[in-house]
Amino acid sequence: MLNKNILSSSIPSLRLTDDVRHALDMMEENHCSELAVVNGDLFEGLVLESDLLSVDEGEEIQVIQSRFSKLAAQANSHVFEAVQLANEYHLTVVPVVDKEGHYLGVISNADLLLQLGTINGVKTAGAIIVLEMENKAFSFSEISKLVETNDAQITQLNTHWDPATESFLVTLKINKFEVSDILATFQRYEYSVRHFFGEEQYENELKSNFDHLMNYLNI
Repeated sequence: MLNKNILSSSIPSLRLTDDVRHALDMMEENHCSELAVVNGDLFEGLVLESDLLSVDEGEEIQVIQSRFSKLAAQANSHVFEAVQLANEYHLTVVPVVDKEGHYLGVISNADLLLQLGTINGVKTAGAIIVLEMENKAFSFSEISKLVETNDAQITQLNTHWDPATESFLVTLKINKFEVSDILATFQRYEYSVRHFFGEEQYENELKSNFDHLMNYLNI
């Protein structure tokens, strides 16, 4: 998914001659803390709400042009670039430009979240398993093989380093909810399962048997 394909059409841009009051009103109306400023079709930068609040409302925003942020994502780059900019610089909107610096639009946080959900398979039904391991122990082929031996498939796999526990985490999305066999297989091959979100048939059967016994004893 490219940045140019997910532009937020409802968020306006500003001109250098717009006054501070107008800019602040546009930010409030669109629930954002910065807006893109354009000169013709060229991107001049992002004006920040915090900078506008230090200027008289009647002034044109070009009086603080030197404080504009030049942060922008490239039109033909993957959406992960926009996500990185939003996270690293705490942006509510990410400007998108072409190689020549022409302004194409912005991507809102809401649209970024929607696209991340699509990429990560949030809408796809299935269980989630989180494995904890050393970085050097990670093998996609082995993990995939262990899942497939239980008549299941991995529909999404993400990895990240957890600095709090100093461990490498592998998050799997599986195409079914009942995961007891898969969990047992991972444990048999000495994988550490940190979390799982699905169903364990064995636990469900144990609870069912217990409920039947209690009902019998109450007769």
